[in-house]
Amino acid sequence: MIPLRDDAPRFTTPYLTYFLLALNVVAFLYELLLEPRTRMEFLFQFGVVPTHITGLLHGAEDVNVQVALVPVLTSMFLHASWIHLLSNMLALWIFGDNVEDHLGRFRYLLLYLGSGVAASLLHTAFNASSSVPSVGASGAIAGVMGAYFLLFPSARVLTLVPLVFIFTVQLPAWVVLGYWFVVQFLSGAATSIAPGQESGGGIAFWAHVGGFLTGVTLIKLLPARPPRYRYRGW
Repeated sequence: MIPLRDDAPRFTTPYLTYFLLALNVVAFLYELLLEPRTRMEFLFQFGVVPTHITGLLHGAEDVNVQVALVPVLTSMFLHASWIHLLSNMLALWIFGDNVEDHLGRFRYLLLYLGSGVAASLLHTAFNASSSVPSVGASGAIAGVMGAYFLLFPSARVLTLVPLVFIFTVQLPAWVVLGYWFVVQFLSGAATSIAPGQESGGGIAFWAHVGGFLTGVTLIKLLPARPPRYRYRGW
């Protein structure tokens, strides 16, 4: 199921969501300017490499805090392909504005970055021996989706369903996002039962699970923007 748009109303302009969208696109365009070998080195340097984090924890001499932990932030703004970028940006476009409207920009940024960090750490926990760099905003955006799941469960989401025939249907947000989370969890469990699949590359399912659960948690902890500020955009 591919979400296309939602009907949840918002009362402010989501400037931070627009900025995050633009930042991700600009970062990807910069990647495209690099030579293939240089781009691989760039992704290896600024993507999350689990063995760098585990090496830091175990006191490896060739790994320092900058090499291991700075990519936990920078990896959120890098992508491996156009499809990777566009699918993430579509989800951020659909769900991000309402979460930003509810929290306000600063708390929304905390949720976004916090979910992305948690996603990378859970990915590392399940792929501790992997030397493949992980990049993408999907962990952070999964956190936004988790927050939306609790805030707007009854919102209607126009969803593209590619089965035998391709058709669209209006579904409650809790169905669309709940289905997505279950698929990520079961896929992550499958890669854990059959080791070597996720650690060798591909989709970081556990990062999605970690981001989503962090978003669900943080939306309960972070206070909503006071109603009197919702029309002023603060």
